[in-house]
Amino acid sequence: MAESDATPTLPKKCGPYISSVTSHGMNLVIRGIVLFFIGVFLALILNLLQIQRNVTLFPPDVITSIFSSAWWVPPCCGTASAVIGLLYPCMDRHLGEPHKFKREWSSVMRCVAVFVGINHASAKVDFANNIQLSLTLAALSIGLWWTFDRSRSGFGLGVGIAFLATLVSQLLVYNGVYQYTSPDFLYVRSWLPCIFFAGGITMGNIGRQLAMYECKVIAEKSHED
Repeated sequence: MAESDATPTLPKKCGPYISSVTSHGMNLVIRGIVLFFIGVFLALILNLLQIQRNVTLFPPDVITSIFSSAWWVPPCCGTASAVIGLLYPCMDRHLGEPHKFKREWSSVMRCVAVFVGINHASAKVDFANNIQLSLTLAALSIGLWWTFDRSRSGFGLGVGIAFLATLVSQLLVYNGVYQYTSPDFLYVRSWLPCIFFAGGITMGNIGRQLAMYECKVIAEKSHED
């Protein structure tokens, strides 16, 4: 009788595991969607600044949105933002270096504000020459990393993102998809890698902050079990 009343232990062990895997997968999807829309929003705003100052020029036949931007720019930026935002916390876990520096939303919002300010400076502020502008934006971008990140993985990923994004931009301009006024770094502007570096750090911080909620949920489930 005692044996028949005993409850099996296998479902109890499998249940939390399956739930954890399902929650992790769903969390990745949700974080990716949130990061995508954040990237789309920032792309529309920042690209508008560049076009208003004639920093970037698109052919008239591809200008289709109300923000006077090529239709493919926001989705591409959104996809890149999702990949970067998911990659940063993944690299932190892989390297065993959890990022704990200034982990609160107020810091993340300040980082976004500084990033927008750097883009605003590249479009609005008049410098004597492109070299002076590039050096200024490089200092501001490194200052953004030092203020809101300070991790080796963050700096390395930021440099890699800047290199790849600049290479893609060079190829797009070379093929006539769009162009920059007064290019001084092959087909683009020399300050463009600084913008990509700062953007990588910013989206990485947003992705890390969103990933904290997954860690909290898993910790709570482990405590309950």
